[in-house]
Amino acid sequence: MARIDAFLKLGLAQGCSDVHLAVGIPPMLRMNGDLMPIKFRQLSDTELETYITEILTAKQKERLAEGHDLDFSYVGDEGGRFRVNVFRKETGIGAVFRHIPGDVPKLDELQVPPILKKFCDYHQGMVLVTGSTGTGKSTTLAAMIDHLNETRNLNIISLEDPIEFVHPSKNCQVIQREVGTHVKSFADGVRSAMREDPDVILVGELRDAETISMAMTAAETGHLVLGTLHTTGAVKTIDRIIDALPGELREQTKGFLSMSLKAVVTQVLVKTPDGRGRRAVLEILVNNRAIAKLITTDQTHQIPSQLQTGKDAGMQIMDQALLDAISAKQIDADDAIRFALDKKKFQRFITDTDMVQTLDISGG
Repeated sequence: MARIDAFLKLGLAQGCSDVHLAVGIPPMLRMNGDLMPIKFRQLSDTELETYITEILTAKQKERLAEGHDLDFSYVGDEGGRFRVNVFRKETGIGAVFRHIPGDVPKLDELQVPPILKKFCDYHQGMVLVTGSTGTGKSTTLAAMIDHLNETRNLNIISLEDPIEFVHPSKNCQVIQREVGTHVKSFADGVRSAMREDPDVILVGELRDAETISMAMTAAETGHLVLGTLHTTGAVKTIDRIIDALPGELREQTKGFLSMSLKAVVTQVLVKTPDGRGRRAVLEILVNNRAIAKLITTDQTHQIPSQLQTGKDAGMQIMDQALLDAISAKQIDADDAIRFALDKKKFQRFITDTDMVQTLDISGG
């Protein structure tokens, strides 16, 4: 058994989401959003490098020696599956192990709005799940893929870096390809996928202009494209896509978004009232004629007002979704206010008096 498995086993026993290993500090566990050290000595550079290199392939060791970060999946001897990032920093080597549950989650288990199931019924176009790192985007997408896998008869091609949840084929054929292992890049993976008779293409991250362009082409040519972006709202997501592509393609990109962008889901993870878990809270944009016109006329700043008035279509703005979840006693108000834009609306719910003094409650 690799020595690093002892830390991973402890993390699993504690129910953590991530295990952090860095030089000069003890191993740390991410517990319900908070980072907590375990009772262990500070790790030296030599010690930690030995732990990590025990689980690397020869090729991975070579890439690390060349100064590259590593992204890969790892299955410990105890059976736990992890998404791993290995990197170097000023004090030496470091690594983060994100636990990937063995069972693919169900949308109902995640308690997300029912409209996410409707997004799975689309036959073409683009649906984006966005949010900052660690907000559960991959988990939501995995649940959507599983829903498709159980309810439709499709060819699903998933491009991930690295592969996280493993999807056995049910009613669908699910082909999972890993960037760096099976394909050179996300863009190359999308290009190849379009020649493999896909119905659905999952793009793990729209991280560059080429990938975005290829994903747009796939969505325009009769495929359903699911993807993620590290953006924190529907407006920022749309603006990011427009800004990512060359200026001469600006009008073409706006035309694509107005016609083929079906929905944008932005999520955050907020602590539950008992502090023992976290729950996803979602902002949801469903593209319609009014939003399409705002995109083509460079008035994306007016989209939030459409989200507020589009409740019947399944839309919701983040602040209202947070307030609704607080009222339903599903999330902790003191944690929720960190994600609110108009913090003044949340002041009456706050129980931590020190927070009232430190947060800007004047309005966003």
